[in-house]
Amino acid sequence: MPERRPFVRLPTDVYPVNYGLCLKPDLIDFTFEGKLEALVEVTQATHQIVMNCADIDIITASFVPQGGEEINATGFNYQNEDEKVTLSFPSALQKGSGTLKIDFVGELNDKMKGFYRSKYTTSAGEIRYAAVTQFEATDARRAFPCWDEPAIKATFDIALIVPKDRVALSNMNVIDRKPYPDDENLVEVKFATTPIMSTYLVAFVIGEYDYVESQSSDGITVRVYTPVGKAEQGKFALEVATKTLPFYKDYFSVPYPLPKIDLIAIADFAAGAMENWGLVTYRETALLIDPKNSCSSSRQWVALVVGHELAHQWFGNLVTMEWWTHLWLNEGFASWIEYLCVDHCFPEYDIWTQFVSADYTRALELDALDSSHPIEVNVGHPSEVDEIFDAISYSKGASVIRMLHNYIGDEDFRKGMNAYLLKFQHKNASTEDLWDCLEQASGKPIAAVMGSWTKQMGFPIIVVDQEQQGDERILKISQKKFCASGPHNGEDCPNWMVPISICTSEDSKCTKLKVLLDRPETTITLSGVSPRPINPGTVGFYRIQYSSSMLESLLPGVRDLSLQPVDRLGLQNDLFSLSRAGMISTVEVLKLMEAFVNEPNYTVWSDLSCNLGVLSSLLSHTDFHEEIQEFIRDLFTPIGLELGWDSKPGEGHLDALLRGLVLGKLGKAGHKPTLEEARRRFRDHVDGKQVLPADLRSPVYLTVLKHGDSATLDTMMKLHKQADMQEEKNRIERVLGAISAPDLIQKVLNFALSEEVRPQDTVSVIGGVAGSSKQGRKAAWKFVKDNWEELYNRYQGGFLISRLIKLSVDGFAIDKMAAEVKSFFESHPAPAAERTVQQCCENILLNAAWLKRDSDDIQQYLLQRKAPPV
Repeated sequence: MPERRPFVRLPTDVYPVNYGLCLKPDLIDFTFEGKLEALVEVTQATHQIVMNCADIDIITASFVPQGGEEINATGFNYQNEDEKVTLSFPSALQKGSGTLKIDFVGELNDKMKGFYRSKYTTSAGEIRYAAVTQFEATDARRAFPCWDEPAIKATFDIALIVPKDRVALSNMNVIDRKPYPDDENLVEVKFATTPIMSTYLVAFVIGEYDYVESQSSDGITVRVYTPVGKAEQGKFALEVATKTLPFYKDYFSVPYPLPKIDLIAIADFAAGAMENWGLVTYRETALLIDPKNSCSSSRQWVALVVGHELAHQWFGNLVTMEWWTHLWLNEGFASWIEYLCVDHCFPEYDIWTQFVSADYTRALELDALDSSHPIEVNVGHPSEVDEIFDAISYSKGASVIRMLHNYIGDEDFRKGMNAYLLKFQHKNASTEDLWDCLEQASGKPIAAVMGSWTKQMGFPIIVVDQEQQGDERILKISQKKFCASGPHNGEDCPNWMVPISICTSEDSKCTKLKVLLDRPETTITLSGVSPRPINPGTVGFYRIQYSSSMLESLLPGVRDLSLQPVDRLGLQNDLFSLSRAGMISTVEVLKLMEAFVNEPNYTVWSDLSCNLGVLSSLLSHTDFHEEIQEFIRDLFTPIGLELGWDSKPGEGHLDALLRGLVLGKLGKAGHKPTLEEARRRFRDHVDGKQVLPADLRSPVYLTVLKHGDSATLDTMMKLHKQADMQEEKNRIERVLGAISAPDLIQKVLNFALSEEVRPQDTVSVIGGVAGSSKQGRKAAWKFVKDNWEELYNRYQGGFLISRLIKLSVDGFAIDKMAAEVKSFFESHPAPAAERTVQQCCENILLNAAWLKRDSDDIQQYLLQRKAPPV
């Protein structure tokens, strides 16, 4: 990594107790005026006050000591690089309390951070703007001068001066709304005082919205705000939120501390959602559900995001991390408990199996790279914070918390959680504080065990061998660091404290023997048990390498489905990963994949499908790409025939997800009957004869585009323009890249940067092109390079820039591409994406090595599996 910038936290000689803040946004000129009156405490005499401030001009500033004379500031010295301002006073401010008054102006920017403008179209087709906020991690300082660090908590009294026909919302309920004396078109809206809280959780929204409302069983008013005319689409989220609040209250044994909570859909929004206390902001696609036009995966996504953000109301908002180094705890925890919550609301989603595919395996993949990072990263300068909003903080964080919960047991876990929330409520805490509380509740060495997972990067591969001695089975278990390039063979191999469970009985729930592997290897003696898997439930955060004889004995459990779904998934995913690391041949994995021909489980297919996608992308660099398509068609045809195109009575959520997955896979791979049926249904859909069910739209759109021409693309663009729902627009944006002709690929890329696509969605259009074909990958990378200025400027180094880079270049598999990517970013630096660039270069080199190593064997296998028997 390059030089860290020197970084100093704010001085502690003056701190805020209460912010009185009045803001008056101008939705036409995109500026705002602000007045701050902050009650502060001076802890030692000083001539200056240092605060955070970015893109704000201070007009006047003064300090009034309690019971004393007003002192006007004589200078404002802006340190723009550090986003600070120093206010200088002619005489020393004495110890004690006083009021700091600042009048200032700022801009309503279009960068989706700070106090910004969000564009929307009224039903009459007129373009208007809302004023909204996104302050995490360090952007409250763009809306008002403040002590913008999570540990400097205060209360807030907020007032907004807004056009009288607009909705104005903030963290708390409205307590007063009166005409503004200077302009009869404006009103002044005052909100109740907030609890003591961090600046990054403050929020306000001014715009035009409708809402639906309900009460949770514990008396909290819940509202979901939607674009005008779309209140219906807020009902699903409302139902989830009203069920979730009591669930968390019960789980944490701490009531929700505010009188109301609002969930609101924002048109231009960089993240998925943001947990501002009492006013949670969302992308439209993470909150709005239309019973007719929303697919099952969207409902599931909304349920998870609502569960995640509401968990933060306790874990993050009530108790806040002391500094961004502990961000992982906030996000990892919420990313784990969102699944617990959805499992409570929708048991039919089988959501914990999906966790393994969505979070756990993703984290393992990233964390096997040499350019990964530990869960806990020391963060200094604000530009370094954006970078840790990644799969390590969220997905690995969630995975190790799931492992911890399993190791402690639910009862003690909840006891420890409750102690932690009560001890630190309205305060700040660090990772260690949580470990202490869980250690006291469970009597287990939590800090020692968890330190090995959070303070060092990576994870172990557990190597398992066994021998039979009479009635006894001797298991030899050892650990070493797993690397994507093969096992770690260096001297100083790190060790983990690994909670290992071993299945000791035939039943599917399996009685478990639990051991804590705290050294490089150990042996365990079991009596009279046939081979069962290690790590049942795929809970431990590690990969497993079984001896070949053990593997042989586990495979029948895949075919006859006696292994539980999550373990069938884990076995396949581990082997796939071992083949990429060069520890086994990819042919072994292809043979295993063929054993999944009777697989009924959606999530198992989903994970298998992802891995086949990776393989297909890798082999697009060879001349036998068609053979892998044939392999995919053969594998997915039986399940495709069984599911058919139309849902059957009594089918559930998972059947709908599986059907979409399988038809999309068959269509993309060029399965003739699927392609013909997709085209027929697409025509009927476009002609208005028979509207496609939402769950079939993605696979049908993808299939017709992949094998389509310019007329197909034009039709899709027209559907995009007509779509009223953001979900449908996104659905189309994500598959447009499947088109094959080079001139049409170019057309899609240009479309990505057009006014038709919301800024936060450009990334997925470009990513869709890069992920669809070899030509697409080349074209997308060239497009990113050619338009770098505009793209970089648009995302200002937030995490969207990292996502863009990853999606555009991760699929290359030629050594020289790694060098090209590296040199491009040396001459076009993107500080917030430095680690991402390293990870991409590493992935490209790994792909190239994999291809060199295995491509001949794969080709042989694919050819001989079709050869007639001699």
